[in-house]
Amino acid sequence: MSLTTTRDQVPDDGSTNGLATPPSPTADDAVHEMDNPHRARSIKDVFARITMWGAFFVAVIPLVWILWTVISRGIHMVTTSVWWTNNQRNINSDDFGGGARHAIEGTLLQAGMTALISIPIGVLTAVYLVEYGRGRLARAISFMVDILSGVPSIVAALFIYAVWVTTFGIDRNGFAVSLSLVLLMIPTVVRSTEEMLKLVPNELREASYALGVPKWVTIVRIVLRTAFSGIVTGILLGLARVMGETAPLLILGPYTKNFQRNLFEGNMATLPTMINQDRNDFALATAAERMWGAALTLIFLVLLLNIIGRIIAHFGSVKK
Repeated sequence: MSLTTTRDQVPDDGSTNGLATPPSPTADDAVHEMDNPHRARSIKDVFARITMWGAFFVAVIPLVWILWTVISRGIHMVTTSVWWTNNQRNINSDDFGGGARHAIEGTLLQAGMTALISIPIGVLTAVYLVEYGRGRLARAISFMVDILSGVPSIVAALFIYAVWVTTFGIDRNGFAVSLSLVLLMIPTVVRSTEEMLKLVPNELREASYALGVPKWVTIVRIVLRTAFSGIVTGILLGLARVMGETAPLLILGPYTKNFQRNLFEGNMATLPTMINQDRNDFALATAAERMWGAALTLIFLVLLLNIIGRIIAHFGSVKK
């Protein structure tokens, strides 16, 4: 009855007797409403992609430019056999020829000694902070690591000089350089190892403890092996940093053109100091060639160490 009355009250001419009714949405309007959220997300996605790729190219351009400059200007020196077998003895700044074997050996010896000291200290410190560290001692160690992370290389070199040369009266040598590089490498190893150990799931530790395995065995056989790949990466980052440092070498290990394979006696040549030596005579084409060749050799050594480290990490990590 009410339906009939309501229908009878609506006039036949389509008027609503003062009552406003919204127009019926058409099919185009419905499609438009459905497309708007999707279109906004698409615009944001395109904008994010453009920003990401733009930032990537901005970061890659200087890297490619540096690599191209070093390779193009130093490749003809590196491709000669004399470069890898001879030193710079009796070679003046304006003379052609000479090699970089003495600098390569010095760089590898100092880097090896630095790694031999830094890696055990850095890894064990990280293990203590993650697995055992509680209380004031752990906070103090973490605070000191943060301080070392921000210490400039020249400050580390001056500290070792004050202790090694001024206090104990020992001559400057390659081992003193390694000690200063240890101060720069340890924070990198500690922080990278610490982050990798934190990524190991606690379920692995708890499962090992539930089986009655001692904590130190769990750390050695499970935690460290699980995080081995990341630990190696952090060690390589620290080693790559110290191999390119110059300030400790200039202060504690003056350059020599002769072979020097004893870290505890006399001056020792390295690739960074060789670059600095030839930089002083950069106006001479012969010195500039040796400088670019030494720079390319240093890049090649760092790349080779990273490749070796990746191989070790691949075969030493836990297989899934």
